[in-house]
Formats: sequence, structure tokens, C-alpha cells
Amino acid sequence: MWGIALLVFREVLEAALIVTIVAAATRGVQARGWFIGGGIVLGVVGALLVATFAGGIADMASGMGQEVFNAGVLLAAVLMIGWHVVWMSGHARELAQHMKQVGSAVRTGASSLTMLLAVVALAVLREGSEIVLFLYGMLAGGADGLYAGLAIGISSGAALGFALYFGLLRIPVRHFFTATNWMLVLLAAGLAANAARYLAQADLLPGWQAQVWDSSWLLTDTSLPGRILHILIGYDARPSGMMLAFYLATAGLLVLGMWYSKRHLAGGHAGAAPQPARGAAAFTAPVRSTRA
Repeated sequence: MWGIALLVFREVLEAALIVTIVAAATRGVQARGWFIGGGIVLGVVGALLVATFAGGIADMASGMGQEVFNAGVLLAAVLMIGWHVVWMSGHARELAQHMKQVGSAVRTGASSLTMLLAVVALAVLREGSEIVLFLYGMLAGGADGLYAGLAIGISSGAALGFALYFGLLRIPVRHFFTATNWMLVLLAAGLAANAARYLAQADLLPGWQAQVWDSSWLLTDTSLPGRILHILIGYDARPSGMMLAFYLATAGLLVLGMWYSKRHLAGGHAGAAPQPARGAAAFTAPVRSTRA
């Protein structure tokens, strides 16, 4: 039971933290609950489909199908998070101003919400498929206490995700979107580094030095703090050169995209001619004399 609980907790925590950051990044956005909930449902359905065709996936790419599949899911999530980060960086001030208005309806655009729905779905898909496949192997090996382990693992992983979410909500509105944007940048960079690790395991990429450093003496990947940092910022106690290259390249490209988007939008606003208010038209119109 406890082995199943630990396995489920680890995978649920990873998906929960990603969903938490996405939920916090869309704070105040209309219909975000439907998009996030829909992403979770799609991810669960996809995980069940992956479990159904687990044998075929494992046989792909000379037995490296699972690694290739995981890398593809991660890179797709990186692209979608990156698109949202670049878009949000140019509209953060506008969204923060709208959030301060009572009863305001903040809209980030359907395309941005659709991207985040896909990120949630991919996160749940990857972790859910791993849960199903690992549980299948553990049960085949004689493990018991399936339902109790599932209940403990899911509840504890979700509880930590909620704790992070409510902690993020305590950030002042004027800094909120900037903070969540940077969290998404680090999240995307970490996902890209994990994708590089899977591709190297599948012999599709070189390792570029298997181990650049070893910080496991300070914080191991298997500890709870190490696991949380691995999810949030891509921490790895023994990163390879290729992982570092993917991490730095992803973070650098997203920072550059944020800078360009923010500067481009600010330049557009600066170049626009100010428009007089409608109510002021009567006061600014020339007054004609009525004297003969």
C-alpha cells in the first residue's frame, strides 16, 4: 500500500504543481475553471488510452517508445507555455489594472486559454499514463492495497498543490503576473531539460558529458524538497551537458520573447495618438458668437 501511495503521490504532485501554476497565472480570467477542468479530463482520458496501447508504445523506436513519447509531450508543453508567457508579458499591466476593478471580466484571449488547456492536459496525460503503467507493473508483482494507496497518494499530492496555489494568491496584484510569468519560464526550462534527458536515453541526442556536477550531497532528486524544486525550476542533482543546454536555451528564448513582446506593445501604445473623450467634445468644440 505505501509503495503505491508513494508512487501516486510523486506523480500527482508533479501534475498538481503544473496545474497550480497555470491556475495562478490565469487568476481572474473568465471561464478558466472550464478550461483547466477540461484539460484535466482530457489528460485522464489520454492516460487511459496510453495505458491501453502501452505495449505498442513500448515497442516503438527499438524499445525506447516511452522515452520518445515523454519527450514529445514535454516539448509540446514547453511550446505552449512559451507562447502564453510571451503573450502575457505584453499584457500584464493591462490585466493587473482590470483585476483591480470590481466585477471586471479579464480576458486573455481564447487562443491563450486553449494553449493552457493543452498544457494541463499534457501534464495530466504524462503523469497519469506513468501512474497507470507503474501500477500495472506493481500489481503484477504482487503489490496490494491499491485503493488505499491511490487515496493517500492523490489526496496528499493535491493538498500540496492547493497549498502552493493559495500561497501564490497572497502575492500583490501589481507583482502577480510578473511573478507567475517567471515561474512559467522556469517551469518550461525544466520541462525542456527533462525532454533532453529522455531523448538522450533514447540515443536520439548526445549527452554532452553525462554528469556536469553532483549536488546530491546537498539535495537529492528523490527527497520531497528536491522533487518539488525539480518540478518548479527543473532542479537536477546530476544534470548532463545536453540538459543544461536545453534549459538555458529555453529560458533565454523565453526571456528574449518577453522583452520583445513588452517593448513592442509599449512602442505601439506610445505611437498611438491620444483620443479625446466623447464627453469632452462639447467643451473642446469652438464656440461661435451669436451677435450680429
